[in-house]
Amino acid sequence: MVQSVLGSLTLGYRPLWGRTRRLMGVQLYVHAIDEEVTLNLPHLLRTLREIWSENSPPLLLSPQQPSLLQEFLRHANPGAPWIEVQGRWLLNPDILEQVRSAHARGQRLVWRGDLSVLPPAEVAQCFTSSLLSVSPEVALAALRAGPGNSPVLAGQMYEGIASRMVMQHCLDQRNAQAMAGWPAEDVLYSLRNTHAKPAHATLAKLMRAIDAEQSLETFEDILSEDPILAYRFMNYTNSAALGLRTGIDSLRRGLMMMGYGSIQRWLGSQLPHASTEQDLQPVYQSMVMRAQLTSRLLDAGVENELRREVYLCGLFSQLDLLLREPISNILNRIPLSERIYDAIVQRTGPYAPSLQLAALLESDNAAAIRQLCEENEFPTEEVNRALLRMLSELEVPRTRH
Repeated sequence: MVQSVLGSLTLGYRPLWGRTRRLMGVQLYVHAIDEEVTLNLPHLLRTLREIWSENSPPLLLSPQQPSLLQEFLRHANPGAPWIEVQGRWLLNPDILEQVRSAHARGQRLVWRGDLSVLPPAEVAQCFTSSLLSVSPEVALAALRAGPGNSPVLAGQMYEGIASRMVMQHCLDQRNAQAMAGWPAEDVLYSLRNTHAKPAHATLAKLMRAIDAEQSLETFEDILSEDPILAYRFMNYTNSAALGLRTGIDSLRRGLMMMGYGSIQRWLGSQLPHASTEQDLQPVYQSMVMRAQLTSRLLDAGVENELRREVYLCGLFSQLDLLLREPISNILNRIPLSERIYDAIVQRTGPYAPSLQLAALLESDNAAAIRQLCEENEFPTEEVNRALLRMLSELEVPRTRH
């Protein structure tokens, strides 16, 4: 039996965030498990076309080996996703010639490298955009520069930005096309003196859905889009004020126990104190992506209740970053399944491998991903298919930059 191309690759991903702080695309790391094996990359490109829809986020393919890049350049066509080319690989004359050929065919290419070592003009013209890293010295010079004097090139994509101020400079002052990854740690540190709050947009969205008398599933889906709102809701449904006799261990059960009027009143009490901080949006959405992927990686069969429990495990796994206290204290306040507690706190139990793999897939660490898959007998093809389906269903603003 011929192995599927998805079984011969290790994939990972990184979100691309636009100027509105919403998802505008996804960088997909692609690593060949065995470089000696010739891969059927046209089949991979067909698979991506089948999984992706018009509403899926734009895709930037990021081959992690020169040989893999060459195969992509040979087989890609103008309708294919964008392809990243690492600048140092252009020292290879064969790759440079293939880049020129792919550009001539209309393939969209992205040059990746440091801002201080840009390619010459005759090579740069082959690229639609750039994914640039900046040195600490250049970042400092950008922050000190006056209007129009910044060394940060306008309209490009940037990566490896650990500072909130530099990120804001790139996106807001230099109109960067996208930010690959997000300076979540610095954003949260800069907001350390404020309490974590649910997003105003999510609260308003849920209130509109209730006004429109939409389904319980819709309410749960919206509630699941915000880790702080979901956690506060479970705290409320288990509070003495509500007076329920049994512990509420899921969002679905909490929604079923409360009437529309009670939910609306509770949401109304949250609204005046909700967050409108745009820089938190990527932090929250990244946590939602981890939850979505965790639930897809675990084979929960046809039991929707179990799948929702696994989702909650992923959604709550990083609450300590938002609430700034030990995760065990946070989870002990609500009657969650022991499986969730064990996976997040003890890193044991049936959900732990899926949660750990979902976190690793947020990187280009192919060796660690493969090792975890082997240790827990995760089939490579199934992991990759789960990842691609999750990414293809992510929402992006209709107006793309």
